[in-house]
Amino acid sequence: QVQLVESGGGSVQAGGSLRLSCAASGDTYSRNCMAWFRQAPGKEREGVARIDRSGTLTYADSVAGRFTISRDNAKNTLYLQMNSLKPEDTAMYYCAAQIPNWYGVCPVHFTRDDYTYWGQGTQVTVSS
Repeated sequence: QVQLVESGGGSVQAGGSLRLSCAASGDTYSRNCMAWFRQAPGKEREGVARIDRSGTLTYADSVAGRFTISRDNAKNTLYLQMNSLKPEDTAMYYCAAQIPNWYGVCPVHFTRDDYTYWGQGTQVTVSS
């Protein structure tokens, strides 16, 4: 089992920055596949960024170059640094975790169904 608690959301003006944190507990954090998703009202939950056990990073096209995902295994914490925020980044942001498969591989796909453990979410609102 993995427990996830997000923090760091808030309201900012366009062009501003926020850093989200996700504190993880339970199963050995360093083994897990970690990701950030977001969901805007009336829209599907979408993958924003993910990091696998080896540190390989993946970003959605909409945030590449503006957002940076990182992890601190010593602190069992996942981060999402968000710069140059836009109004379209407004959403509830969720931390997600998935235990690697038998071969130690993280999910190939980057969808909601590929991750088992979720935090409660933290709201990010960007005004123009």
